[in-house]
Amino acid sequence: MKKMLAIIGGVTLFCAGSLAVEKSNTGCGLGYVLMKDQKGILFEALAVTTNGTSANQTFGITSGTSECERPASFVKNEKLYKFVSENMDELAQDIARGEGRYVETLADLMHIPAESRFEFYTKLKNNFDKIFPSEEVSSAHVIDTIATL
Repeated sequence: MKKMLAIIGGVTLFCAGSLAVEKSNTGCGLGYVLMKDQKGILFEALAVTTNGTSANQTFGITSGTSECERPASFVKNEKLYKFVSENMDELAQDIARGEGRYVETLADLMHIPAESRFEFYTKLKNNFDKIFPSEEVSSAHVIDTIATL
């Protein structure tokens, strides 16, 4: 029994100590900044927990701090930054369909006139792969790509 516990403990320590904290796993934010020089799954979990419990990623993205990218376009529209960063999955689903309350809210925040919205939604749907090129896409990329469309 003691041998088995020693083996499990050794494997756990090996796994926890062999991997450096990756920004692609934790995202930007205070958690990543504090833990980026640490190694181990435990520190990745702490980084993600710190980001999630303190809501600092949204601030980092909107302010361009904590090693987050700030979108180049729509610099003054903080509501847009917050909306996109907090609703990436739902927004992606609506853009893929070309309709829905998340793309409607996006259009409101971007001040798209009512008569241009169908065209806007269609353009988003047709360019889904550019807006969301991967599952790890940043909200800054999403906003910048939509702005260029």
